Parts: sequence; C-alpha cells; structure tokens
Amino acid sequence: MIRSFLTVSTGTLSSRLLGFVRDSVIAALLGAGPVADAFLAAFQLMNVVRRLLSEGGLNAALVPAWLKVRNSDGEAAARAFAGRVLGTVSAAVIAAALVLGVLMPFVIAAIAPGFVGRETMQLAVDDARLMLPYLAFAGPVTVMMALLNAQGRFALTAFSPLLFNIALIAVMIVLLARQHDPAQAALVVAATIGIAGFLQLSMLILRGGMVASPLRVSFDEGMRGFLSRAVPGMVASSAPQWLMVAGAVIASGAPSAVSWLYFANRLLELPLGIVGVTMGTVLVPEMTRAVRGGDRVAIAHAESRGLELAVGLAFPATLGLIVLSEPIVRLLFEHGAFTAEDTAATARVLIWLILALPAHVLVKALSPAFFAREDTMTPLLATLKAVVVAIAGAFLLGRLFGADGIAAGIALGAWSNALSLLRNGAASFGFSIDADGRRRLPRILAAALAMGAVLWLAARALPAGAHGLVQAIALLALIAAGIATYGLFLQLFGVTGWRAAVNAIRQKRAA
Repeated sequence: MIRSFLTVSTGTLSSRLLGFVRDSVIAALLGAGPVADAFLAAFQLMNVVRRLLSEGGLNAALVPAWLKVRNSDGEAAARAFAGRVLGTVSAAVIAAALVLGVLMPFVIAAIAPGFVGRETMQLAVDDARLMLPYLAFAGPVTVMMALLNAQGRFALTAFSPLLFNIALIAVMIVLLARQHDPAQAALVVAATIGIAGFLQLSMLILRGGMVASPLRVSFDEGMRGFLSRAVPGMVASSAPQWLMVAGAVIASGAPSAVSWLYFANRLLELPLGIVGVTMGTVLVPEMTRAVRGGDRVAIAHAESRGLELAVGLAFPATLGLIVLSEPIVRLLFEHGAFTAEDTAATARVLIWLILALPAHVLVKALSPAFFAREDTMTPLLATLKAVVVAIAGAFLLGRLFGADGIAAGIALGAWSNALSLLRNGAASFGFSIDADGRRRLPRILAAALAMGAVLWLAARALPAGAHGLVQAIALLALIAAGIATYGLFLQLFGVTGWRAAVNAIRQKRAA
C-alpha cells in the first residue's frame, strides 16, 4: 500500500502545486474583473466535466466492474469489456461536446444567470466553446486512467495530469511577456485547454499499452447496466464541483464574486485533492475486494484507516487555512491585475469555504463503502440534496453577507452531503470502526486543535509590509513549523503508527 499511496499522493500534490502556479498566472493575466469572471465560469464548467469523469468519478464505477469481469471471465474478457467502455464513453463525450457547442449560450445562462445582458455573457460563451475540444479527450483519458488504476499502475495516472498544467502555464507566460488584451488572452488560453487534453491522452496511449481491445461502441444490455451504475457514481463523486457550480449560479450576479470564489476554492482543492483522489484510486479497489470476499475484518480495517486519513489530514488543513488565509492568498495571487482588495475579499471567502473541507473529505472516505457494493444511487441522492441546500443557503446568506454568505452556503451543502451518507450508511450496512480507530481518532482531533492554537499565535508575528520574498520565506517557514508541531502533538498524544496503518489499507495484491 505504501508505494501506491505515496505515488498517487506525490503525483496529485505535484499537479495541485502546478495548478497554483497556473492560477497565479491567470490572476496576473486577467485579474478579477468581467474578463476573469467570464473565463473562470467557462473554466469551472470544464473542470466539473473533467472531475465528473476523472478524479474518482468514473474510476469508482469502472474499477469494481472491471475487476468483476476479470475475476469471473479472465483477462481477455476484461480487455474486451474495457474496449467497449472506452469506445462508448469516447463516442458519448464527442456527441456531448457537439451538443454543448450549439447550446452553450443557454448553458452559460443556466450556470451564470447574472451574466445575462452583460458583456461577460458573450465572453464566457466564446471561452467555453474554445475549451470544448478538451471534452473529446477527457472521456478516453478517464477510462484509460481507471483501467490503469485497477491494475495497480498508479504512477502513470498520477503524473499524466501534469501535462495539462504545464501546457497552460507555458502559453500564459508567453502572453504575460507580451503586450496583451485580456479578452484576447483569455481566448488563447481557452483554446490551449484542448491541446493540453490531447497531450495527456497521447501520453496514456503511448505508455499505457493495450489495456482495452478491441475498441468498439456498444449499447448492449451489459453496457447499459454499467452506465446506469456509472453515471450516478460519477455525479456523486464530483459533489465538491457541483456545489461550487451552485455557488457560482448565485455569485454571477455580483461583480468579481465568481473570481473570488474560484481562487478561494483552489486553496481548498489542494488538501481535498491529495486525500480525495488518493482514496478514490486506492481505497475503492481495496474496499471492493474486501466486500466481495465478505471479509468483515478487512472491511473494518479499510473503513477505519480511511476515516483516520480523512480526519488526520483534513482537520489540521482546515485550521491552517483559516489562520493563514490572507497571507496565503496574498502570496499566491496578488500580482498584476489582482489587487489588494481582491486579496482581502478572497481571504474572507476562503475562511467560510474551507469549513466545507472536512465534510468533502468525509464524503470521499464514506463513498467507497457504497461504490464497493455497487450502490451509486445513495451517494447521488445525497449530492443532489446537497446542491439544493447549497443553492438555498447561498441565496439567503448571499443577500445578507455577499460573497462570504455564498461561501457559507456551499459549506452547508457539503455538510448536508456528509451527514446524509453517514445516516444512510449506518442504516443500510453499518460502518465499522475498529478498536485502534476508536482510540486514535479523538487524539488526532486533539492534536490538530493544539496545532491550530500554536499556529494562530505564531501567525501574529508574520511581517505585514515586508518584501514579497521575505513574506514567502516567513510563510513557508510557518507552514513547515505547523506541520512539525502537528507531528509532535500526534506523538505526545500517543497516536503512534497511524501513518503505517493508513499505508496498510490495502495488502499487497497477489500476483
């Protein structure tokens, strides 16, 4: 398990860090005005589709189905099944991209009604249409990544997304070095997104080998059954992105609010991505094997270590981002067209939005228990309910507190999702926490709280008006000290060996 966990975590962390570089360059290139709002609304639509398919969505549905076919009918049947999935999904996303291209004005009006009647509307439609070729590559990329994950080949899937960010960063650096019109620059970057998707697919095809053959489109009974399970699971696995779309629907009526929400959400996605993607790619196969084998001890072990991982990483990250919200936003985004006022507004939004992080990670820890039992409808219904809660909360609180209230509404939606899964899981099959988990979880919470208190005291010493390099060094030193302090408290409180326990979620697979 340790090699798989560290491989996926390292690849995801590298991708997220490059994502911060990418978003920092976007902020410098476009700022937080109408052009940025239009581009980020379109980009968020692509992100929802990308994560709807990838980062645990299709993976959660395809891995159990592929393992079932391979175990019952052999490798050749599994390759044929994978070929049908790859061909069918590819055809479906190409058709969807064509339909979206025609209907894009209506799609943007639905997800950003505040743009209607403003110049921002046409800018968003143009940007989104240029991004659409990415969808033609996102389908096959996702299927290839899921199949490689099912075979334990995590390195290729973990590091291939780096190409996406590298391509965008390279193009934006060239645009920054030249005199550029922001609207024109946004169109160039939007067109680059499709090229980035092609690079990722090329890498997977060249390095992934023949994992799916023969390739064909099929809508037979078996494929319809798979899709009927996969689509709900894909929607449910993308709950954080759907909640952000719900918030953007409300935020689109306020100038710059979409941009503030986007940049704040990028900070939330770093810890969420490391924990969530890792659990989606590693924990789902392990839970599936344990459930199919009827091994109650293995199920309890996987559920307990997954919950410890969720709490042990999400809770201290939440406290750290609350304490250091403004310095982090200033360091990452306050460049070029992104002003000090944008920094203050984004930091306030982040404080409320980050309250959703423990709930999002808890959902990532709970969902594999449903997916392993091929129950994708329960997580789907919980997600739909959460979107309704988020829209209602964002609308009511947004009218009172502006963008801060919208972020708080999104957090309410996230907790609605987590509590629904807890309640339904306990009623359907019960969650099992072993003795080690019951002993360690309260101590992990106590260690995180102690770390947060120390970090809050230390953050008051950060230099306010110092040079950017000095601020960066001081902030990085404070973050490193916070991590070390958390580790010290874990040791003092007797949380010994929990990292080894997390790494042991999945026994070494038989050859």
